[in-house]
Amino acid sequence: MEWRLLPLRVDDAFTSMAIDEALLRLNSEGKAPNTVRFWRWLPSAVSLGCFQSLEREVDLEAAKRHGVDVVRRITGGGAVFHDHHGELTYSVVCREGDLPRDIIESYQIICGGIVQGLENLGLRAEFRPINDVQVNGKKISGSAQTRRWGSVLQHGTVLISPDVRLMFELLKVSPEKISDKFISSVFERVTTVERELGKRPSFGQVRAALVKGFEAALSVELVEGEMEKAEMDLAAELRSKYASQEWLRKR
Repeated sequence: MEWRLLPLRVDDAFTSMAIDEALLRLNSEGKAPNTVRFWRWLPSAVSLGCFQSLEREVDLEAAKRHGVDVVRRITGGGAVFHDHHGELTYSVVCREGDLPRDIIESYQIICGGIVQGLENLGLRAEFRPINDVQVNGKKISGSAQTRRWGSVLQHGTVLISPDVRLMFELLKVSPEKISDKFISSVFERVTTVERELGKRPSFGQVRAALVKGFEAALSVELVEGEMEKAEMDLAAELRSKYASQEWLRKR
């Protein structure tokens, strides 16, 4: 079975979220194929889960000071810092019938693409329910999923070499906690590709490894393709929603 693989994109947060929703909507209408894509965020951003409180989760002054976008996702889960220089993000969009109905089983299959992709890079990774991938017992990837209109969107992060200190300046953590000791304690629970490999692979190398991983996990052939005009038009229309204060502050 063939699924579409889109080229690596670099977009602002609002465009990225709009593309994901456009692919989901049009896939559900039979107007877009099952798709895997990878992207980076420019500028860096914080994404909020659909049901989270903006004021409780994000230091908006810090975000403004550092030129970091803040966007709300249509998926659940927690607030995530997306470092332009240190993270690769993926999305999988497919018909609901192409995955198990059980949520954890579906996470296991899609996150299996991350597990196998990291193994292609030389790391020993494992899926940890509900939606994390770990290397040496430490989180290296987190994901979130939504099912709407008969299709599934799952997207998530792969930590290559993010700025952890900036992450905790942007997320609501008390200033006294942002110390070397605190950062060290974070790295007892979270790790990165660079840290585990002892070197930093390029974004292209990580993407190539993950493409093979997703092909194996999903039992598909990923065929390079482009977004269609209808997808680009809908994404452009949806971008204004994601960039709006109304959407951002809806909780």
